[in-house]
Amino acid sequence: MLFEASGLQGTRESNMAANSSSGPRIQPVHGKLTATATKQEREIMKKTLLSMALAVVAPFAWGQVSETSTTTTTTEGNGTITEYTPGSAIVLRESSGPRHYRFGKTVTYVTRSGRTLDEDTVRTKVKVGVPVRVHYVGTGDNMMVDRVILDED
Repeated sequence: MLFEASGLQGTRESNMAANSSSGPRIQPVHGKLTATATKQEREIMKKTLLSMALAVVAPFAWGQVSETSTTTTTTEGNGTITEYTPGSAIVLRESSGPRHYRFGKTVTYVTRSGRTLDEDTVRTKVKVGVPVRVHYVGTGDNMMVDRVILDED
């Protein structure tokens, strides 16, 4: 019997030692065992959970790709041709005064209804004194024409 009693005593002592350690205390509540944590233990758990959450999210934050986009706007000018150099430049007399435009690599010549003009028609119809509209990209001295629209069909 002495052996059994000492065995129980040892078990009781180990339970008491476990309850007095820095881990959560186990207390009976309404016949069930529940664990309670000290304020310091709760703070440590909060910090641990926050660290784990940040470790999961961090790669996504640093892995983001930034994009830079440039917007090109096409603007329109209209007036009467005062100077015309095929494939190079055109000068229009606009309401604000003369305006110089350079031609881009490809320029499309069309009528007001949208019909594209062939080279022979461009040579005969695009000349000084003809009213036109031009679509261009850029500002200032860098206005590059990509479309010339004749004001006639």
